[in-house]
Amino acid sequence: MKFAYIIMGPFQSDVDHATIHNEKARIIGVSTVEEGCAVAKRLQKEGISCIELCGAFTQKGARQVIEATNGEIAIGYVIHDEDQNEVYDKVFSR
Repeated sequence: MKFAYIIMGPFQSDVDHATIHNEKARIIGVSTVEEGCAVAKRLQKEGISCIELCGAFTQKGARQVIEATNGEIAIGYVIHDEDQNEVYDKVFSR
């Protein structure tokens, strides 16, 4: 199985990417949901069968990526428990 994690923030997907395990696992940085959709479509063509999205995509953005890949590969997104909101706010406000 090949899988990828797409993180959204101040990234450029053509520069901000890495692979491990003989390119079976990838991480790619994108700056927008639209760029995430484009990257997901490219990854799908390259044989990726599962993509996990960072929480910044939200459920709505994850749905857009699912639609961009025609629901043909597994797409998930990271969330955290509400009691962690304060901790996350501190981390991401740095």
